[in-house]
Amino acid sequence: MKLRKRTAELLDQDYGADRIGRIVNVSLIVLILLNVIAIILESVNAIYIRFERAFWYFEVFSVVAFTVEYFARIWSSIDLEDAKDRSPVVGRIRYMFTPLALVDLIAILPFYLAFYVSLDLRFLRGLRLLRLFKLARYSPALGALLDVIQKEAEALLAAFVVLLILLVMSAGGIYMLENEIQPETFGSIPAAMWWAIVTLTTLGYGDVVPATTGGKMFGGLIGLLGIGMIALPAAIMASGFAENIHARKQKYNRYAKRFLEDGVLDESESRQLETLRKELGIDNDEALRLLRSIREEAGESATTTCPHCGESIE
Repeated sequence: MKLRKRTAELLDQDYGADRIGRIVNVSLIVLILLNVIAIILESVNAIYIRFERAFWYFEVFSVVAFTVEYFARIWSSIDLEDAKDRSPVVGRIRYMFTPLALVDLIAILPFYLAFYVSLDLRFLRGLRLLRLFKLARYSPALGALLDVIQKEAEALLAAFVVLLILLVMSAGGIYMLENEIQPETFGSIPAAMWWAIVTLTTLGYGDVVPATTGGKMFGGLIGLLGIGMIALPAAIMASGFAENIHARKQKYNRYAKRFLEDGVLDESESRQLETLRKELGIDNDEALRLLRSIREEAGESATTTCPHCGESIE
């Protein structure tokens, strides 16, 4: 269907490549930002009481717009490049479980849940702030973050399980050492978990401290262990980001090599490369360097103009 394919192009292509697509995507970006501003202002009671009706109308308008966007993306998702080899049902279901689609769902779900479940207003505002993550669709950096979290989910889960075990052991240890001396602070293992969290993360607020010699020695040991264990998720994310950047460059290289097979970049190929560069978050200098390396590998002697910065690729 032409309409479905056009919808996919407008919603998923780079918003600078098509005038109508740019209007649609910039409008959605502005609406997301206005929603975040509205949520922040609603937390000020004086402002909320004065403009309560206006906030409500804006929320309804936003939810309707985001709902239409969400279902339009699901409907047209089977026309995306990575879904064309699947059946319509399977393609749409797989799209619904992608990180960006889940973010789109979370952006509208609290509004509809409020009709069936009694939700605290502060909790509802907190959930609505998650709409800020919708900007990941238009930001290569936020998009990379979601990609890394998705790909490293198992490693991150394993790291958090280890941290949870260490948290329970820390709380149990300090409970046994300090319970008799400070029953009001370390009266139970759940109560001691606050101290364990603060110590493991090396925050050290100082509001809860061990009094016995054994408790102090145990606290020092937990602090040293915490330095290494808390760094584990950060190391996993750093490694994931490095792999993600490498994968993005490899993807750009594949497309560039295919376009440069004949030694010339025509207007259509240049436009596609520029769209891909923006989508992958590769800057002009890096893209030019990659194109030059491809030309050198191919042994081409002809001069081609870089589609990103207008410089010659020799």
